[in-house]
Amino acid sequence: MSANLRQLLDLPTRAAPRRSFEYVEGWGMSAGERRRVLRPASVEELRALLARARTEGQRLALRGTGCSYGDASLSAGGDVLDLSRMDRILEWDPARGRASCEPGVTIEKLWRTILPDGWWPRVVPGTMFPTLGGVASMNIHGKNNYEVGTIGDAIREFEILLPNGELRTASREHESALFHAAIGGFGMLGVFTRIELETKKVHSGELEVRAVRAPNLEFALEHLESQRDRCDYLVAWIDAFARGRALGRGLIHEARYLEPGEDEHPEETLQLAHQDLPAAVFGVPKSEAWRALRLLNNDAGMRLLNAVKFHSSALEVWKGPYRQAHAAFAFLLDYVPNWKFAYGRAQQRGLIQYQVFAPRASAAALYREILERCQRARIVPYLGVLKRHRPDPFWLTHALDGYSLALDFKVAPERRAELWKHCEELSERVLDAGGRFYFAKDSTLTPAQAQRMFPPENLARFRALKRELDPQNLLQTALSQRLFGEFGAQSS
Repeated sequence: MSANLRQLLDLPTRAAPRRSFEYVEGWGMSAGERRRVLRPASVEELRALLARARTEGQRLALRGTGCSYGDASLSAGGDVLDLSRMDRILEWDPARGRASCEPGVTIEKLWRTILPDGWWPRVVPGTMFPTLGGVASMNIHGKNNYEVGTIGDAIREFEILLPNGELRTASREHESALFHAAIGGFGMLGVFTRIELETKKVHSGELEVRAVRAPNLEFALEHLESQRDRCDYLVAWIDAFARGRALGRGLIHEARYLEPGEDEHPEETLQLAHQDLPAAVFGVPKSEAWRALRLLNNDAGMRLLNAVKFHSSALEVWKGPYRQAHAAFAFLLDYVPNWKFAYGRAQQRGLIQYQVFAPRASAAALYREILERCQRARIVPYLGVLKRHRPDPFWLTHALDGYSLALDFKVAPERRAELWKHCEELSERVLDAGGRFYFAKDSTLTPAQAQRMFPPENLARFRALKRELDPQNLLQTALSQRLFGEFGAQSS
């Protein structure tokens, strides 16, 4: 180790990267481990940590706020590099709607910065807490994917620190291969240090929302297809317990941006206070609401809850279009903090999300088969969400011209192996139908299935770039080990 590097690493705690040993887990709590966590606050600190990793041959797993459900931000036997302290918005241009941010900036910090100026992120997930470095690494999508694409389609350029300490800038025009590989590359090529993205001009802090009941799966799919040109957002909740002619019944929510002049008081609705989520749910403080959900977190309780939700939705449909704040519509998963605790907080419990992306032509038959097989196996997901998608140009993308069905499964130790086997068998059918999966949600794919998911030329190009940029294979995660082994060392 050089004297300069040793001096940098020996700086006082106030200026040095923070380090601690702690239990690190995926968001779904079904996988975790105790690891050393490193938290740099600057590019200089990050470069020093990479230099030490090269010297020691130490593996690093990149992590933001840990919102990936499975093992995407868990270590593969090394340290965890947590980027949440690199959380500055470096530049915000309200004239053009462009933001330049460090990787630890959360979706929440971004929208709270730009909304008062009349802008909203073009792509957001169902929670406001992921970091921009994380969403770029996973190339996340939202309820408007069919219209605006993934987060990668909103990114203009980024700076990335390679494992050798070199800082590069990439865009669609410059370093195009690196741009299209690192976005969606699940943190295997380098560390994002700056991300510049475009946002959406809005003329109100509210959306116009309309609810539509779907009597079955086919109706839901047909409605998402027919309303694509009319709506800015489309999402459907699915009752996975319903059977027979009601299989896949649910509730669709449509939303559109308000045009200039439709909101008579935009100066009020664009205020941050107007976006705050309610402090209580049915009179119960939000921080305690998960305890009530725990009582229903079993097959009988969730069957009842899903049925009540579907039948009570008639009232929402009856009242017609209504207006809802952007945050309230976008971040449904944040209404009940820590709702995941209802699935059980002990190790080897929690939940996994199994999200299936299917081509338009095969989606209806495939999703019907999946729901029926789950019911026959008595492994029924407690939550189902249906969305429409479009393709994108990124090398390891999950996006396609079709749909996604996200299913939340409860993990119980006594049925864990059975659940994993069930998902593995379903995945074979998905791949046979030309479907794909999403790294931010995956917990159960096998190496052979991961190989089948992408065009061979995309995997070959990614492997070659990995070997070039990370020849020591320092950047590894539990997910990369599970699906690709020694990714950089393998031949295509």
